[in-house]
Amino acid sequence: QVQLVESGGGLVQPGWSLRLSCAASGSTFSFNSMGWYRQAPGKMCELVAIITRGGSTNYADPLKGRFTISKVNAKNTVYLEMISLKPEETAVYYCNAKLKVVGEYGHEYWGQGTQVTVSS
Repeated sequence: QVQLVESGGGLVQPGWSLRLSCAASGSTFSFNSMGWYRQAPGKMCELVAIITRGGSTNYADPLKGRFTISKVNAKNTVYLEMISLKPEETAVYYCNAKLKVVGEYGHEYWGQGTQVTVSS
């Protein structure tokens, strides 16, 4: 079993920044990709960014240049740096991981989410 734990969410004023963290722990696993999704009130869950084992990244186009995803393999942790946040980006941000636990089949995991509220 693998657990994903997000942290770093909270209340921030428009134009300010936050860095979210997601740490994977539990069984030994091989990493394929990790990413961030978000769900705003009344809207569908949408992709924010993903990063692969090799370091390739994909972003939702409107977020390129303002959001940055990164990882530290030794810590099994992925980060999301969010710059110049806007009120409409208030959402629950979820960490996602696609990985294979040693001795088991591949699986997809989700964190419980961390609330980001952008408001003055």
